[in-house]
Amino acid sequence: MAARADERETLERLCRYISRPAIAEERLSLTPSGKVRYQLKTPYRDGTTHVIFEPLDFIARLAALVPKPRVNLIRFHGVFAPNSRYRGQVTKAKRGRGGRRATTADMEEPTPAERRASMTWAQRLKRAFGIDIETCPACGGAVRIIACIEDPEVIAKILSHLDAKAGRAEAARRPPCRAPPRTRLFDCESDYSEPF
Repeated sequence: MAARADERETLERLCRYISRPAIAEERLSLTPSGKVRYQLKTPYRDGTTHVIFEPLDFIARLAALVPKPRVNLIRFHGVFAPNSRYRGQVTKAKRGRGGRRATTADMEEPTPAERRASMTWAQRLKRAFGIDIETCPACGGAVRIIACIEDPEVIAKILSHLDAKAGRAEAARRPPCRAPPRTRLFDCESDYSEPF
C-alpha cells in the first residue's frame, strides 16, 4: 500500500493498520476468578465461543507469536526463492542465479532499483542514519573497512582494552596539582569588636 503526503485519510488508515495489536482487545476480558477470557471471532465447529486461559499461559501463547530477532519474516518460494535460476529474470535488481553478469561492454547507468540493491551496509548506514563510517572524522580521508566483529566476547575485550587505554591517556593529561582553595576571605585576622 502506498499513499502520498496529501492523502490524509489513506495515511490514517495505513497507520491504524500498522499499529493494530496482535489480538482484538475488545474481545479480551478477565473472569471474576482472575482468568483470561478471549471471545473467538467465529465459533468453533463444536460451538465454542470463548477460550479461557490462566494468565501465565495466555502470556506464554502471546510470547510465542513474537518472532526471533534478525529472522526474515518474508519467505519466498518458486521463482522468487533465493536459489531459483529464474530469480534474476523476474526481479528488478536482476540478482540471483539467473541474473546476467555485467560486462564492461554493456556498462550503462544503473536504474534506481539496481542502485538500491547494490548498496553496501556502510552505504545503508549513511543513508538511513547519517553515520558515515567510510570517511575519517579526523582528516576526512577514506577509511577501509577491514573487519566486521559480531562476537560479543571479542567486542567486550576490545571495549575493555580501549577503556583501559583511555584511562591511562586521561591520567597522563591531568593538570598539575595546585594548592587547596582558601577557606577564609582574608589571610589576616582583624578584630572588629570595637563599636562604630
